[in-house]
Amino acid sequence: MTTSDAATDRRPFRPEVLDVGTFLLRPWGRALDLPGGTVAAVTAAAVDAEIVRWNPLHDAIHPAGAEAFLDRADQRWADGSTACFAVTDRADGRLCGNVALRWTDRGEGVAMVGYWLLAAARGRGLATLATVAVTDWGVRTAGVRRIELYHAVGNESSCRVAARAGFPYEGTLRGSYRYGDGPYNDEHLHARLATDPAVALGR
Repeated sequence: MTTSDAATDRRPFRPEVLDVGTFLLRPWGRALDLPGGTVAAVTAAAVDAEIVRWNPLHDAIHPAGAEAFLDRADQRWADGSTACFAVTDRADGRLCGNVALRWTDRGEGVAMVGYWLLAAARGRGLATLATVAVTDWGVRTAGVRRIELYHAVGNESSCRVAARAGFPYEGTLRGSYRYGDGPYNDEHLHARLATDPAVALGR
């Protein structure tokens, strides 16, 4: 495959429900229906202490901000730039978290993955499962070549997720990103290539 052929193989992300056993990854947007209301689920997530610290949803603590969050998800699906999934429990449909895959350099086939989980869903391997599912999907359906995962050096749980999901550590970026805790944080960069060995996970 030539370089120009490879570039044309990078496709936009298109909405799809991903089945990961006891959980479903469902596209965020106005059409998403969650128990108790989707806007209420987003506002509840936005005030979770760990989400505020590492993945702040900013104005989504208010209903209007949560609605804007859903509108942005719809827009990103429409332009194919970001695949934003609500991680939901198959049994009752309740929100467990979020996972998103975003093109950072579509021409070069590079995307970035990120995630957050609600407190009740943590410690069960769900972030790892969702990360593997969405990155495998991106490789298969959109031609993603390299997937990058960034996390604050102090976010040790994300470091463990990266390792379990098959994202080797590649280096530390100094003063790289401002999270919800105020100052610029050093970050670890992990990455996975489409050609890396498959990750086997139990469901």
